[in-house]
Amino acid sequence: MKIYSWNVNGIRAIMGKGFVEWVNSEKPDILCLQETKAAEDQIDLSAIRDEGYEIFWNAAEKKGYSGVATFSKMKSLSVKYGFETEKFNNEGRIIITEFEDFTLFNIYFPNGQMGEDRLNYKLEFYDEALKYFDSLRDAGKNVIICGDYNTAHREVDLKNPKSNENYSGFLPIERQWIDKLISHGYVDVYRTMYPDTVKYSWWSYRFSARARNIGWRIDYFFVNQDFYSRIKSCDMLNDIQGSDHCPIFIEI
Repeated sequence: MKIYSWNVNGIRAIMGKGFVEWVNSEKPDILCLQETKAAEDQIDLSAIRDEGYEIFWNAAEKKGYSGVATFSKMKSLSVKYGFETEKFNNEGRIIITEFEDFTLFNIYFPNGQMGEDRLNYKLEFYDEALKYFDSLRDAGKNVIICGDYNTAHREVDLKNPKSNENYSGFLPIERQWIDKLISHGYVDVYRTMYPDTVKYSWWSYRFSARARNIGWRIDYFFVNQDFYSRIKSCDMLNDIQGSDHCPIFIEI
């Protein structure tokens, strides 16, 4: 089976850019979307449902902002739309879907570029997320954590590391959290499979960045260590247009 993750930067916009046709062609077993920027009733999802997908939707309280959605052909056991701490749940950033063999986190992690308050919120969100991951993993459950993490981990993960080391998205304190995630026993699937490969998942709309491949790898799949052996393949689909991010996937 294949699980895909894609920050679509507005599902209403991407619906007019061949999104449904791409889904029908790629046929993901599970598709996790971030930054949907819409309420579910603003979108005609009948073509997705007709393909056999169960749809889970979490919109932000603020209209046109953030939001995540999970489309699944697998029958879910339960679904949650947030963490235990309420202050992290009003921006529509989290869908936690439990399946028989694993629990899937679809998360649009906060961006810290708007100032110190948002950076602190991002770091607190990170720690709350890790606490949740650990609680399930320690209970013997497998976890898959996908989405837009809004942080490049290592210098190989962005085109211009030196010029960005003082900006949110590549700050030492943000990168240290990914170190912490790994130290807690979670595996960055792509980087573990391809230790030295330079490939990106996001490009700025400015300065023809995508055409020049001036990008960042900020979209990830992490899994608990015991589950990693189940991963057959993974990739970032750089040729798929429609958003400033590209889709990423793992095959189990």
